[in-house]
Amino acid sequence: MFKRFFPRVVASVLLACAALPAQADWYLDGESSRLSFISSKNGNISEVQRFLVLHGQVQPDGLARLEVELESINSGIPLRDERMRAELFDIKQFAEATVTAKIDLMPIQDLANGAQLELRLPLTVNLHGKQHEYPVELLATRLDERRFQVVTLEPVVLNAADFDLAPGLEKLRNLAGLSAISLSVPVNAVLIFTAR
Repeated sequence: MFKRFFPRVVASVLLACAALPAQADWYLDGESSRLSFISSKNGNISEVQRFLVLHGQVQPDGLARLEVELESINSGIPLRDERMRAELFDIKQFAEATVTAKIDLMPIQDLANGAQLELRLPLTVNLHGKQHEYPVELLATRLDERRFQVVTLEPVVLNAADFDLAPGLEKLRNLAGLSAISLSVPVNAVLIFTAR
C-alpha cells in the first residue's frame, strides 16, 4: 500500500510546487530593473536620466503597482539632481510617483520559459498629485518558473504639464540658464518580477 500511496503524494507535492508561482504575488527585483527617461533642452540636446530606487508588486488578481522614489533621481550631475528634487518634484510633499495597471496574468503564466507575449493596456501614472492614463505596449517574457520581465515596446511619452510640472521646469530652466526645456518626456522601463 505504501508503494501505491507514495507516488501519489510525490505527484501532489510536485503539482503544488508547479502551481505556486501562479498563486503567489510577484515582487519587483529593484536591483535588476530600470526606469529611465529622456530630457531635452535648448532644442537639440537630449540626456538620459533614471531613478535608482523602485518598488513594485503584481498581485494574484493582476493588479500591478510600481512605486518610484523620486529622491533617487540620477542624472549624473549632483547639483542638477538636487534642483530636480526641490524645484521640480518637490519631494518633501510628493516623495514618490506610482504607476498602476491591471494585467491578465494567465497568458503570461502559461508561457514556456523564454517565450514572449505582447500586451496592450492602459496604465495610470500618479505624479506630483496628478493622475493621467496612458495606453502602453509592453513585452512580457517568461524568464523561468519564478521570474518574468516586462519592458516597454515604445517609450511612454509624458507631458510635464499634465502633472503641473511646467512651473518647476521653468525654474530649472532659469537656474541653469537654458533657452528651453521640453515638456515632453519619453519614459522607458525594464522590469523584472519574481514570485514569492
